[in-house]
Amino acid sequence: MNRMCIAILLCAGLVELSPATAEVPPSMWIGKQTVGLAVGGMLPVRLMEGQSSKLNGVAVHPSWQIGLTDPIGESWWSGSVGLGVEGTILGIAEPTGAYAIGVTPKLIYTFTSFGRLKPYVEGGGGPLWTNFDGPIPEQGSDFNFLVWGGTGANLDITAQWSLNVGFRFSHISNAGTDSPNGGLNYLLPFVGVSTKLF
Repeated sequence: MNRMCIAILLCAGLVELSPATAEVPPSMWIGKQTVGLAVGGMLPVRLMEGQSSKLNGVAVHPSWQIGLTDPIGESWWSGSVGLGVEGTILGIAEPTGAYAIGVTPKLIYTFTSFGRLKPYVEGGGGPLWTNFDGPIPEQGSDFNFLVWGGTGANLDITAQWSLNVGFRFSHISNAGTDSPNGGLNYLLPFVGVSTKLF
């Protein structure tokens, strides 16, 4: 009878360690997708002599991103790498009414060792369709490129939703495909919200 009880206990123990329960827990970051919306006011920055315009306006950035890695490292700088794409809608009020619409792939590194607060650094670049040729003296083309980089932080409000604040530097240029090509720069402080899809 004792041998039978031992055999049952051993079988029960093997069931408890079945492959389904003994696997490493699923990743918390790889494949995690989020969508978000950020809005900010454009603050002009003139870095070169030929940049006379002061771009003032509003920027709207809808975005999607996916986590590529689980947290790398085991210190304060531990973080996850993500890849995404971001839309750009610029409504320019000064020096004249103008607009720009574009899309930029982006790379993001999110620090994961601060609990609900998740600081990040990010950057991207891509094509920008505008009506700058004429109204904006620095740019002789309606087809331009937007390159940007910045930093910010997400604060998890719930398991699904996060608030986002950040700051980025942006540069608009036609990459020498037309003349003039003085370039335009602006700083963008922004606020936003994001939600997890999966």
